[in-house]
Amino acid sequence: MRSLLFVPADGGSKLDKAMASGADGVIIDLEDSIAPERKAAARQMAFDFLKSNAPKANRPQLLVRINGLDTGMTDDDLAAIVPGKPDALLFPKAEGGTSVIHLDAKLAAQEAVAGLAEGSIKVLAQTVESSLGLFLAGTFRGSSKRLIGMTWGPEDLAAEIGAEANREADGSLTEPYRIARAMCLLGATAAKLPAIETIHVDFRDLDALRKDTELARRDGFTGRLAIHPAQVPVFNEVFTPSQAQIEKAKAIVSAFAAKPGAGAVGIDGRMYDRPHLARAQALLARTGA
Repeated sequence: MRSLLFVPADGGSKLDKAMASGADGVIIDLEDSIAPERKAAARQMAFDFLKSNAPKANRPQLLVRINGLDTGMTDDDLAAIVPGKPDALLFPKAEGGTSVIHLDAKLAAQEAVAGLAEGSIKVLAQTVESSLGLFLAGTFRGSSKRLIGMTWGPEDLAAEIGAEANREADGSLTEPYRIARAMCLLGATAAKLPAIETIHVDFRDLDALRKDTELARRDGFTGRLAIHPAQVPVFNEVFTPSQAQIEKAKAIVSAFAAKPGAGAVGIDGRMYDRPHLARAQALLARTGA
Protein backbone atom coordinates (compact mmCIF):
# COMPACT_ATOMS: atom_id res chain seq x y z
CA MET A 1 0.00 0.00 0.00
CA ARG A 2 1.41 3.34 -1.09
CA SER A 3 -0.80 5.55 1.06
CA LEU A 4 -2.73 4.93 4.28
CA LEU A 5 -4.90 7.80 5.50
CA PHE A 6 -5.75 8.24 9.18
CA VAL A 7 -9.31 9.29 10.12
CA PRO A 8 -10.79 9.41 13.65
CA ALA A 9 -13.47 6.78 14.13
CA ASP A 10 -15.83 9.57 15.22
CA GLY A 11 -14.85 11.74 12.25
CA GLY A 12 -18.27 11.60 10.60
CA SER A 13 -18.10 12.96 7.05
CA LYS A 14 -14.28 12.80 7.15
CA LEU A 15 -14.60 9.02 6.87
CA ASP A 16 -16.56 9.30 3.64
CA LYS A 17 -14.08 11.84 2.27
CA ALA A 18 -11.23 9.48 3.13
CA MET A 19 -12.87 6.71 1.10
CA ALA A 20 -12.90 9.03 -1.92
CA SER A 21 -9.36 10.37 -1.37
CA GLY A 22 -7.58 7.84 -3.56
CA ALA A 23 -5.72 6.34 -0.61
CA ASP A 24 -4.84 2.68 -0.88
CA GLY A 25 -5.87 2.23 2.74
CA VAL A 26 -8.09 4.11 5.22
CA ILE A 27 -7.14 3.78 8.89
CA ILE A 28 -10.12 4.20 11.21
CA ASP A 29 -8.48 5.40 14.41
CA LEU A 30 -9.60 4.29 17.87
CA GLU A 31 -6.33 5.27 19.56
CA ASP A 32 -4.68 8.69 19.80
CA SER A 33 -7.38 10.76 18.10
CA ILE A 34 -10.15 9.51 20.41
CA ALA A 35 -10.54 10.89 23.94
CA PRO A 36 -10.98 8.25 26.69
CA GLU A 37 -14.60 9.19 27.31
CA ARG A 38 -15.34 8.78 23.59
CA LYS A 39 -13.86 5.31 23.14
CA ALA A 40 -17.10 3.33 23.52
CA ALA A 41 -19.01 5.57 21.12
CA ALA A 42 -16.12 5.53 18.65
CA ARG A 43 -16.07 1.73 18.63
CA GLN A 44 -19.72 1.67 17.64
CA MET A 45 -19.09 4.25 14.92
CA ALA A 46 -16.17 2.24 13.60
CA PHE A 47 -18.31 -0.91 13.47
CA ASP A 48 -21.17 0.90 11.73
CA PHE A 49 -18.78 2.31 9.13
CA LEU A 50 -17.20 -1.08 8.51
CA LYS A 51 -20.56 -2.79 8.21
CA SER A 52 -21.64 -0.26 5.57
CA ASN A 53 -18.40 -0.12 3.60
CA ALA A 54 -16.56 -3.45 3.95
CA PRO A 55 -18.91 -5.26 1.49
CA LYS A 56 -18.35 -2.66 -1.23
CA ALA A 57 -16.27 -3.42 -4.30
CA ASN A 58 -13.44 -1.21 -5.57
CA ARG A 59 -12.77 0.37 -2.20
CA PRO A 60 -9.57 1.10 -0.33
CA GLN A 61 -8.33 -1.35 2.26
CA LEU A 62 -10.04 -0.73 5.60
CA LEU A 63 -7.83 -0.83 8.69
CA VAL A 64 -8.64 -0.02 12.30
CA ARG A 65 -6.01 1.30 14.68
CA ILE A 66 -6.83 -0.31 17.99
CA ASN A 67 -5.56 0.67 21.42
CA GLY A 68 -2.33 -1.02 22.48
CA LEU A 69 -2.03 -4.10 24.66
CA ASP A 70 -0.84 -2.02 27.61
CA THR A 71 -4.04 0.08 27.72
CA GLY A 72 -6.51 -2.59 28.83
CA MET A 73 -8.78 -1.57 25.95
CA THR A 74 -7.66 -4.02 23.26
CA ASP A 75 -10.25 -6.69 24.01
CA ASP A 76 -13.13 -4.20 23.91
CA ASP A 77 -11.81 -2.81 20.61
CA LEU A 78 -11.60 -6.27 19.05
CA ALA A 79 -15.01 -7.37 20.27
CA ALA A 80 -16.53 -4.27 18.72
CA ILE A 81 -14.81 -4.14 15.36
CA VAL A 82 -13.97 -7.73 14.34
CA PRO A 83 -17.62 -8.45 13.41
CA GLY A 84 -17.35 -5.50 11.01
CA LYS A 85 -14.71 -7.45 9.03
CA PRO A 86 -11.90 -4.92 8.65
CA ASP A 87 -9.15 -5.95 6.27
CA ALA A 88 -6.45 -5.33 8.88
CA LEU A 89 -5.59 -3.78 12.22
CA LEU A 90 -2.96 -1.13 12.80
CA PHE A 91 -1.29 -2.40 15.97
CA PRO A 92 0.28 0.46 17.95
CA LYS A 93 3.27 0.07 20.25
CA ALA A 94 3.97 -3.42 18.96
CA GLU A 95 6.99 -4.39 21.03
CA GLY A 96 8.55 -7.37 19.34
CA GLY A 97 7.25 -10.54 17.78
CA THR A 98 5.80 -11.80 21.07
CA SER A 99 3.36 -8.90 21.14
CA VAL A 100 2.11 -9.88 17.68
CA ILE A 101 1.73 -13.49 18.83
CA HIS A 102 -0.36 -12.17 21.75
CA LEU A 103 -2.57 -10.09 19.44
CA ASP A 104 -2.86 -12.99 16.99
CA ALA A 105 -4.34 -15.17 19.72
CA LYS A 106 -6.84 -12.50 20.73
CA LEU A 107 -7.82 -11.97 17.11
CA ALA A 108 -8.28 -15.68 16.48
CA ALA A 109 -10.69 -15.91 19.41
CA GLN A 110 -12.73 -12.95 18.18
CA GLU A 111 -12.77 -14.26 14.62
CA ALA A 112 -14.21 -17.53 15.91
CA VAL A 113 -16.94 -15.69 17.81
CA ALA A 114 -17.76 -13.62 14.70
CA GLY A 115 -17.80 -16.68 12.43
CA LEU A 116 -14.78 -15.56 10.42
CA ALA A 117 -12.01 -17.80 9.16
CA GLU A 118 -8.92 -17.66 11.33
CA GLY A 119 -6.39 -15.25 9.87
CA SER A 120 -8.97 -13.25 7.91
CA ILE A 121 -7.88 -9.98 9.54
CA LYS A 122 -4.29 -8.94 8.90
CA VAL A 123 -1.95 -6.81 11.03
CA LEU A 124 0.20 -3.79 10.21
CA ALA A 125 2.49 -3.29 13.19
CA GLN A 126 3.66 0.10 14.51
CA THR A 127 6.88 -1.34 15.77
CA VAL A 128 9.14 1.48 16.95
CA GLU A 129 7.06 3.74 19.16
CA SER A 130 9.00 3.04 22.34
CA SER A 131 12.59 2.41 23.33
CA LEU A 132 11.78 -1.25 24.00
CA GLY A 133 10.14 -1.47 20.60
CA LEU A 134 13.35 -0.20 19.01
CA PHE A 135 15.45 -2.94 20.60
CA LEU A 136 12.91 -5.60 19.57
CA ALA A 137 12.46 -4.42 15.98
CA GLY A 138 14.36 -7.41 14.63
CA THR A 139 12.16 -10.06 16.26
CA PHE A 140 9.04 -10.01 14.05
CA ARG A 141 10.07 -12.59 11.47
CA GLY A 142 7.79 -15.63 11.63
CA SER A 143 5.71 -14.23 14.50
CA SER A 144 2.41 -14.33 12.60
CA LYS A 145 1.12 -14.99 9.10
CA ARG A 146 -1.17 -12.01 9.65
CA LEU A 147 1.67 -9.48 9.41
CA ILE A 148 1.54 -7.41 6.22
CA GLY A 149 4.06 -4.69 7.11
CA MET A 150 5.83 -2.59 9.70
CA THR A 151 5.77 1.13 10.38
CA TRP A 152 6.91 3.38 13.20
CA GLY A 153 6.07 6.58 15.08
CA PRO A 154 8.35 9.28 16.49
CA GLU A 155 5.72 11.10 18.56
CA ASP A 156 5.13 8.46 21.22
CA LEU A 157 8.83 7.68 21.30
CA ALA A 158 9.62 11.37 21.88
CA ALA A 159 7.09 11.50 24.71
CA GLU A 160 8.66 8.46 26.37
CA ILE A 161 12.17 9.85 26.03
CA GLY A 162 11.13 13.32 27.18
CA ALA A 163 12.57 14.97 24.07
CA GLU A 164 11.77 18.61 23.36
CA ALA A 165 11.57 17.85 19.62
CA ASN A 166 12.12 14.99 17.21
CA ARG A 167 12.90 17.11 14.14
CA GLU A 168 15.40 19.81 13.25
CA ALA A 169 14.30 23.27 12.10
CA ASP A 170 14.52 22.09 8.48
CA GLY A 171 12.14 19.18 9.20
CA SER A 172 14.78 16.44 9.22
CA LEU A 173 14.76 13.91 12.03
CA THR A 174 17.11 14.33 14.98
CA GLU A 175 19.58 11.55 15.68
CA PRO A 176 17.52 9.30 18.01
CA TYR A 177 14.67 9.23 15.51
CA ARG A 178 16.89 8.57 12.52
CA ILE A 179 18.01 5.48 14.42
CA ALA A 180 14.40 4.51 15.14
CA ARG A 181 13.45 4.94 11.48
CA ALA A 182 16.39 2.80 10.37
CA MET A 183 15.52 0.09 12.88
CA CYS A 184 11.96 -0.10 11.54
CA LEU A 185 13.25 -0.35 7.98
CA LEU A 186 15.82 -3.01 8.84
CA GLY A 187 13.40 -4.90 11.08
CA ALA A 188 10.89 -5.05 8.24
CA THR A 189 13.63 -6.24 5.89
CA ALA A 190 14.61 -8.98 8.35
CA ALA A 191 10.96 -10.04 8.59
CA LYS A 192 10.58 -9.90 4.77
CA LEU A 193 7.80 -7.33 5.10
CA PRO A 194 7.10 -3.95 3.48
CA ALA A 195 8.25 -0.93 5.50
CA ILE A 196 5.78 1.97 5.69
CA GLU A 197 7.16 5.43 6.45
CA THR A 198 5.65 7.45 9.31
CA ILE A 199 3.56 10.62 9.02
CA HIS A 200 4.72 14.05 7.85
CA VAL A 201 3.01 16.55 10.14
CA ASP A 202 3.15 19.66 7.91
CA PHE A 203 0.53 18.69 5.34
CA ARG A 204 0.43 22.21 3.85
CA ASP A 205 4.04 22.17 2.62
CA LEU A 206 3.67 19.73 -0.26
CA ASP A 207 7.13 20.47 -1.68
CA ALA A 208 8.81 19.43 1.57
CA LEU A 209 6.44 16.48 1.80
CA ARG A 210 7.42 15.27 -1.66
CA LYS A 211 11.15 15.65 -0.98
CA ASP A 212 10.90 13.77 2.32
CA THR A 213 8.79 11.04 0.74
CA GLU A 214 11.22 10.62 -2.16
CA LEU A 215 13.96 10.08 0.42
CA ALA A 216 11.79 7.42 2.07
CA ARG A 217 11.37 5.63 -1.26
CA ARG A 218 15.09 5.91 -1.94
CA ASP A 219 15.87 4.26 1.38
CA GLY A 220 13.50 1.34 0.81
CA PHE A 221 10.10 2.32 2.22
CA THR A 222 7.20 1.30 -0.03
CA GLY A 223 4.39 3.50 1.34
CA ARG A 224 3.54 6.17 3.87
CA LEU A 225 1.01 7.09 6.55
CA ALA A 226 -1.08 10.18 5.73
CA ILE A 227 -2.90 12.57 8.06
CA HIS A 228 -4.63 14.69 5.39
CA PRO A 229 -6.20 13.85 2.01
CA ALA A 230 -3.91 16.40 0.31
CA GLN A 231 -0.94 14.12 1.07
CA VAL A 232 -2.42 11.08 -0.67
CA PRO A 233 -1.73 12.04 -4.34
CA VAL A 234 1.90 12.81 -3.48
CA PHE A 235 2.40 9.43 -1.81
CA ASN A 236 0.67 7.55 -4.61
CA GLU A 237 2.81 9.23 -7.24
CA VAL A 238 6.12 8.87 -5.40
CA PHE A 239 5.60 5.21 -4.55
CA THR A 240 4.32 4.19 -7.98
CA PRO A 241 7.22 2.98 -10.14
CA SER A 242 7.50 4.77 -13.47
CA GLN A 243 7.07 2.90 -16.73
CA ALA A 244 10.78 3.34 -17.35
CA GLN A 245 11.59 1.68 -14.02
CA ILE A 246 9.23 -1.19 -14.79
CA GLU A 247 10.76 -1.75 -18.23
CA LYS A 248 14.27 -1.69 -16.78
CA ALA A 249 13.27 -4.25 -14.12
CA LYS A 250 11.75 -6.48 -16.80
CA ALA A 251 14.95 -6.24 -18.83
CA ILE A 252 17.06 -7.30 -15.83
CA VAL A 253 14.79 -10.24 -15.05
CA SER A 254 14.77 -11.32 -18.70
CA ALA A 255 18.54 -11.09 -18.98
CA PHE A 256 19.06 -13.35 -15.96
CA ALA A 257 16.36 -15.74 -17.23
CA ALA A 258 18.33 -16.08 -20.45
CA LYS A 259 21.48 -16.95 -18.45
CA PRO A 260 20.25 -18.92 -15.41
CA GLY A 261 23.71 -19.65 -14.00
CA ALA A 262 25.11 -16.15 -14.41
CA GLY A 263 26.21 -14.09 -11.44
CA ALA A 264 26.02 -10.91 -13.49
CA VAL A 265 24.66 -9.81 -16.85
CA GLY A 266 25.36 -6.90 -19.17
CA ILE A 267 22.59 -4.63 -20.46
CA ASP A 268 23.35 -1.64 -22.67
CA GLY A 269 26.94 -1.50 -21.51
CA ARG A 270 26.22 -1.79 -17.78
CA MET A 271 26.67 -4.75 -15.47
CA TYR A 272 23.90 -5.98 -13.17
CA ASP A 273 24.42 -8.60 -10.47
CA ARG A 274 22.14 -10.75 -8.33
CA PRO A 275 21.15 -7.96 -5.86
CA HIS A 276 19.93 -5.95 -8.87
CA LEU A 277 17.86 -8.98 -9.89
CA ALA A 278 16.30 -9.21 -6.42
CA ARG A 279 15.36 -5.52 -6.49
CA ALA A 280 13.91 -5.84 -9.98
CA GLN A 281 11.81 -8.85 -8.97
CA ALA A 282 10.54 -7.03 -5.87
CA LEU A 283 9.54 -3.98 -7.92
CA LEU A 284 7.66 -6.10 -10.44
CA ALA A 285 5.93 -8.02 -7.66
CA ARG A 286 4.73 -4.76 -6.04
CA THR A 287 3.31 -3.45 -9.31
CA GLY A 288 1.84 -6.72 -10.51
CA ALA A 289 3.98 -6.42 -13.62
